Amino acid sequence: MGLFDFVSNEFIEVIDWVETSQDIVVHKFPDNGNNIKMGAQLTVRESQIALFVNEGKIADIYGPGRHELTTENMPIMTTLKGWKFGFKSPFKVDIYFVSTKQFTNLKWGTPNPVMVRDPEFKQVRIKAFGIYFVKIKDASLFFTEFAGTQNELNIVEVEDRLRDIVSPKFAESLAEANVAVMDLVSKYTEIGDVIKPFLQTDFNPFGIEITKFQITSTTLPPEVEAFYDKMTTMNMVGDMGKFTQFQTATSIEKAAENEGGGAGAGVGIGAGFAMGNLMSQNMNQQNNQNLQTGTKDDIMKMLKELGELKTAGILTEEEFNAKKTELLAKL
Repeated sequence: MGLFDFVSNEFIEVIDWVETSQDIVVHKFPDNGNNIKMGAQLTVRESQIALFVNEGKIADIYGPGRHELTTENMPIMTTLKGWKFGFKSPFKVDIYFVSTKQFTNLKWGTPNPVMVRDPEFKQVRIKAFGIYFVKIKDASLFFTEFAGTQNELNIVEVEDRLRDIVSPKFAESLAEANVAVMDLVSKYTEIGDVIKPFLQTDFNPFGIEITKFQITSTTLPPEVEAFYDKMTTMNMVGDMGKFTQFQTATSIEKAAENEGGGAGAGVGIGAGFAMGNLMSQNMNQQNNQNLQTGTKDDIMKMLKELGELKTAGILTEEEFNAKKTELLAKL
């Protein structure tokens, strides 16, 4: 008998799994073709489940603790093998360890934009990204319906296979949440809580529990982002007239930075006229308001201001005369 024959015929007396990686979900105990000695010691650590698979079918299942493998605590194996009470011979069985700890930071994302209804923008395409946490809640179901009989299953493989479930569910659940696009950021947690039970329904057949679902970012189309930026600026200014002044002043400033070029000069002149017209419009608005409750002194003051605008070239002769006639009629 050679050395290899001697080793291959050794009986396994100690069975356990010391995790060398935090990413392993399923690990097959390496028996090297050897039989297990009746009375062998099986150690299952916290956050582990041990599955005995006999001829491709799950038999006995063991939770955390130390177990002596005898016919008394292997009822299913004893039945399948037809062992009589007190059977002492070595036996052959495949042993798989399943990690039941929580696996965090699995990533998901929408590969293509999702079309959602919005009360303001009607229909908007958005892309979203985030993370979720899972754990194996039914080791037997997970093994038969998801993992299979491969020697080792990594969480990255689980993540890849679940991605095709998570992304479509996000789109479906977002419609159910009925949240306006502009409110998405403030509703990340709320939307995640809505989506989570939807996903759990699809995870149940695989014995997987989703413990957390979180949106980390959403991306809007460029035109929606541009509109949102403008609305934000307007809200900061708080007044449409002031907002227009702000835009005109910004144009003048940019033109001044390029005053050496003809185009810059043209922009600067145009912006100057725009600012003049804007000032005239704002003064007219103020004057109209004052006319409603104005006194003789108010009207004379307005005529003086109009004269200054005419002198500055902001008002034409016709505009000045028309306004003057209107004011004098109030006296």
